[in-house]
Amino acid sequence: MDTTVQLRAEGKEAKEAVEEGLTRIQEIDKLASAQNPDSDVSRINAAAGHEYVQVDPGIYEMIALSKEYSVKTNGAWDITVGVITNLWDIGNDGQHIPSDAEIAAALEKVNYKDILLRPEDHSVMLAKEGMSIDLGGIAKGYAVDEIRKIYEAHHIESGLINMGASSMYAVGKTSKGKPWNIGIRHPRNDDANTYLGIIAIENQALGTSGDYERYFIQDGVRYHHIFDPRTGRPSRSGVMSDSVVIDGSVPHAGMLSDMFTTIIFVLGPEKGMDFLNGQAGIEGEITGEDNTLYMTSGFKKHFSDMNSDFHLAQ
Repeated sequence: MDTTVQLRAEGKEAKEAVEEGLTRIQEIDKLASAQNPDSDVSRINAAAGHEYVQVDPGIYEMIALSKEYSVKTNGAWDITVGVITNLWDIGNDGQHIPSDAEIAAALEKVNYKDILLRPEDHSVMLAKEGMSIDLGGIAKGYAVDEIRKIYEAHHIESGLINMGASSMYAVGKTSKGKPWNIGIRHPRNDDANTYLGIIAIENQALGTSGDYERYFIQDGVRYHHIFDPRTGRPSRSGVMSDSVVIDGSVPHAGMLSDMFTTIIFVLGPEKGMDFLNGQAGIEGEITGEDNTLYMTSGFKKHFSDMNSDFHLAQ
């Protein structure tokens, strides 16, 4: 998962719930990690252009949901962006700015329509050789959904599932009977205790994405890890960060919270807000590069302590 995980739970079976949750995370990581040569994702990528690969039902679910939202967003979300991620290698020793020709060649292998699904036996095939899927933008959210099921089975009514701040779920209220107050990171301040603001959540998933998570700066330009699958380059939509809150009653709340933050980042403030406003049970915030905050009314209602570096859109 490439992140620090924190699981909190209160109740008679809290210890069992947390231990089962951590075990489940390790299982998902082994299946979904492109760095693990034996993972389902690596097997799909290795067989690209040749054959279907039967995968774990959870991996199939992530891929099928991803393709569904690729269609809904006209390709703003596309897990076949793996070849682009590998080309830029941002966050690793090999990070660099590829040539226009390299990007153009890689883009020929990015197309969600080339993900072929066979639901009867949970098999997946990539239509072209050299294609590569990357579940980095949805796997943590899937893990959140899976841990929620474990918590429910152990009757946990108060807890916090934290997959490295980018994907979280608040179960019930805190031990003091109040909503969970979560600090949203200031996208341009390296101090971990300096926040954009505080969002109060309960029985809700929270997702956050930002251009500060993995990036490098060259000639004054920030090159970050959130790619626009349509250009093969880091998204230039005018967004620094964004957060979404999804009610626990919404199916796949964890996965959607993970995925939607990337979608909104790529769409930009105007189209991103249009996308958010069309979703039931989903609220959100977008931080523009000019320090303007765009919020849905439901998000604004539970947001406090806004940092003075920012201002609300009029």
